[in-house]
Amino acid sequence: MPVHILLVPGFWLGAWAWDDVAAELTRLGDDCTALTLPGLDSPDTDRSSISLADHARAIVAAAHTTADEHATVLVAHSGACAAAYAATDLDPGLFARVVYVDSGPVADGHALLGDLPRSTTEIPLPDWAGLEAEGNSLEGLDDDALARFRRRAVPQPAGPARDRMQLTDPARLRIPTTVISSSFPAEAVAQLAASGHPMAAELTKLPADYVDLPTGHWPMWSRPVELAAAIHSAAAR
Repeated sequence: MPVHILLVPGFWLGAWAWDDVAAELTRLGDDCTALTLPGLDSPDTDRSSISLADHARAIVAAAHTTADEHATVLVAHSGACAAAYAATDLDPGLFARVVYVDSGPVADGHALLGDLPRSTTEIPLPDWAGLEAEGNSLEGLDDDALARFRRRAVPQPAGPARDRMQLTDPARLRIPTTVISSSFPAEAVAQLAASGHPMAAELTKLPADYVDLPTGHWPMWSRPVELAAAIHSAAAR
């Protein structure tokens, strides 16, 4: 069965973030779609009630649109990792492979930002120094890329970042998984997984492989051709 590549961007981003990668995947002959998750379509959207479950269901719904003719290869960048892994738990049979871009599956009972106050409804894009202080490398992004990021960014709904994972279907653990490591070497991610870190430990339960793509945390802008090639290769497997 042919595959369809579903591209899901991380915090503050919509489908537009994948434009360069999607164009290259199309050039390589792949069928692909980029998804804007609920609450990330416009700065004016009400994000107060959006949950992690909403984001996971949106991914499942997008995968279902091509399920009759294609198997879905799900690609999740950064903070979309929690919603992507939750989606594989909701309907594991939909997904032929999951590719995590500078991210990984979040363990049951954990959250990306579990300490966020309940009163917080959205997370604005921080200043660049604040992003880098949190471990988000801007390597490879020129002034034009940073200006576009700032101009097009939408506040991230707090719910999907704060909500804890609730995983119930062990069938998700049979889905082949690829981790594309950009801001940290793949060896370091594998070591984190082996140590039991909640942002990586699930990888020890999955049929996972690792790919190094050294750059910053947004390789879809800093190395789009190489990222597309890595996704294409993973999808072909």
